[in-house]
Amino acid sequence: MTKAGKITWLKQVFNNEKTEHTPVGFWFHYAEDETEDGFKNPAIFDINIEGHKKFYAEFEPDFIKIMTDGFFVYPDDAFQKAQKAADLRDVKPIGENHPWIEKQVAFAKTLADVWSGEVLSFYNIFAPAALFRFARGNRDGVEETLAGFIDEDAEAVGYAFGVVAKDTVALVKRIINEGGADGIYYSTQDLNGGKTTEQIRRRLVQANDLTVLNAANDVSQYNILHICGYAGRRNNLMHFIDYPSQIVNWAVTVEGVSLEQGKKLFKNKPVIGGFDNTKNSVLYKGSQKEIEAETKRILAGSGARGVILGADCTVPRDIDIQRLQWVWNKT
Repeated sequence: MTKAGKITWLKQVFNNEKTEHTPVGFWFHYAEDETEDGFKNPAIFDINIEGHKKFYAEFEPDFIKIMTDGFFVYPDDAFQKAQKAADLRDVKPIGENHPWIEKQVAFAKTLADVWSGEVLSFYNIFAPAALFRFARGNRDGVEETLAGFIDEDAEAVGYAFGVVAKDTVALVKRIINEGGADGIYYSTQDLNGGKTTEQIRRRLVQANDLTVLNAANDVSQYNILHICGYAGRRNNLMHFIDYPSQIVNWAVTVEGVSLEQGKKLFKNKPVIGGFDNTKNSVLYKGSQKEIEAETKRILAGSGARGVILGADCTVPRDIDIQRLQWVWNKT
């Protein structure tokens, strides 16, 4: 099968059709601190580009998730430094031609030339709540800060998140229309802590998620929803079952919901994942025989139709690429 044939496999999965080979995709961060602001340390951008090139050459994956190391910090001063919830009302749209967006379009274009139509690629996009955490250094206490702001003035938080979502829509459209990405990999989570009601969750999380996903669907039919369980973060998967993505990825290990169970939960949508992504996992430290056995076990439960094998989230950046190849060989 030629590299171009990998596009056929992916499109068949998106359409819930039978494939000759179950596609495989893993990803990790290339910068030592992916949350560092690349506009303050531009070397991160070069590291990220070279990391993608190296990974693509070594593993030849069935598709690429484009990692956005260096772009995690949404560039609005009020969003980064608000001391109270009311300060978030000072957040202003950056606009589609802001350097934060222009640089990402150029970044995506550079990478599109690397795989030059041989595979589909999905650009990493974060939900507003995640961007809030990154904008404030993703340090200890940021979850409590956000929860406190929501308790204090949920409407102010909702306003800021709405501004960020609209700028994210501008980014998504340009990344796909101009940057050469085939779709997005949209990362979101439930709110954690505070006096969050169902109404607040819908206002702050769901409404903004749908704004971005619907915009992505307007320009591409290939978009992936990632319900992020990184570092053990739990989510109520029921909150996401009607999201308009074509494929769904969640933390199988954290949530205790297998690919087989998830396919039923998400109304027979195609799914991606299956492997634990931590350093305690079979994928990271198991033998070849153990990894091959785990691959067979996952596929025996999920079936081969509408499935992409991957992990709960990013795998450790020091993982041996050969381990990922062992998975591919058994699909």
